[in-house]
Amino acid sequence: MTDATDTIFAVASGAGQAAVTVLRVSGQGAGAVLDRICRRRPAPRFAALRTLRDHDGDVLDRALVLWIPGPGTYTGEDSVELFLHGGSAVQHSVATALIEAGARPAEAGEFSRRAFLNGRMDLLEAEAVADLIAAESDAQRRQALRQLDGALGSVYADWTVRLTRLLAQQEALIDFPEDDLPPATEAAMLAEIGKVRSEIAAHLDDGRRGERLREGLVIAITGAPNVGKSTLINALAGREVAIVSPQAGTTRDVLEARVVIGGVPVTLLDTAGLRETADDVEAEGVRRARMRAASADLVVALYDGGGSVVVSPDNGNRVLRVTNKADLGVRHQGADAEVSALTGLGMASLKERLAQEVKRLVDSAGPPPLTRARHRAGLIDSASALENALSAELPELRGEALRQAVRRIGRVTGRVGTEAVLDAVFRQFCIGK
Repeated sequence: MTDATDTIFAVASGAGQAAVTVLRVSGQGAGAVLDRICRRRPAPRFAALRTLRDHDGDVLDRALVLWIPGPGTYTGEDSVELFLHGGSAVQHSVATALIEAGARPAEAGEFSRRAFLNGRMDLLEAEAVADLIAAESDAQRRQALRQLDGALGSVYADWTVRLTRLLAQQEALIDFPEDDLPPATEAAMLAEIGKVRSEIAAHLDDGRRGERLREGLVIAITGAPNVGKSTLINALAGREVAIVSPQAGTTRDVLEARVVIGGVPVTLLDTAGLRETADDVEAEGVRRARMRAASADLVVALYDGGGSVVVSPDNGNRVLRVTNKADLGVRHQGADAEVSALTGLGMASLKERLAQEVKRLVDSAGPPPLTRARHRAGLIDSASALENALSAELPELRGEALRQAVRRIGRVTGRVGTEAVLDAVFRQFCIGK
């Protein structure tokens, strides 16, 4: 683990050459480091043009310098931002001068980790920063911003406050057993425990909408050989993803294409034609096709109307039945859409229908949804502990169960945690965050 008293620095702008590069410095020695390289510190929170020099006095760059004393900074520490000319030689020379002045390069996520440790954000908000940086679509951006604004944390904070109050009441009963607890009071306690548990259960029963949006959805295109699956994925992706051939069994493995549908990142899967075959390689492709379709969020079952029957995976997923080759007059009773992937006929309507299905899978009303498996695991444990509290026959056992419930929620928000949890969260960040 790194020393939290160190002064750290990192490039906070994008990688590669650019007109301007932003270099961020944070730590209790940030002011002294700034004095070493620019000689004259700007007024707090006012950008000023300064000449940056190394320890020998050689000029490194003419840069815009911003001095931001803590605690009102991103990390809660004294901070400096240097707006440098974007050449790699400039970055390297200024970085070398910062090291000579007593700073060190930051590790991945170290700025956000310090913000968390200094109370500038909770763990949920820190994870939202990482999600915001990685967002590929407007829907992901909006979800990350909602979590960053504390909407999810406020829900968990309310549960924590209520459970802590219940725990205090239970502890008082344990400490003063001679004071009999009125039956009405105990009934009210049990009712409140049950209410919190029901709220957590409802929060968990969200169809994984937040996790789906954060990770992106998977749509599998399935069907018999030669119904036009490869042509359809090429049309949806807007590029050549799969080889199109009149020869049956051309697609042997699962091909993937990343697209945005309805503002949500989606991975399209082109799968092998579903049929019985004696060809070992093709049979393996069919097995993989069934396996990937079984785990997909949505299955597009493609028909060609020529007597081929699509065997849709019986996995409980939503299946969208699409008839292809509509330009040839092909029709299929009960189809959700009719298209010609080759000519584009009906493709606009299909894309709109897919956007509606995607929206249905990720949209959620009420509190912001869970976004990570870590959150889900912690809340499942908390709900289980509350179930134990409801069934506990001894006050001591009920108190311990309530304590466990609070602790599990605390690990989700970071209010109660271990170094292993923090390492796992912040390791995913880029260096400048």
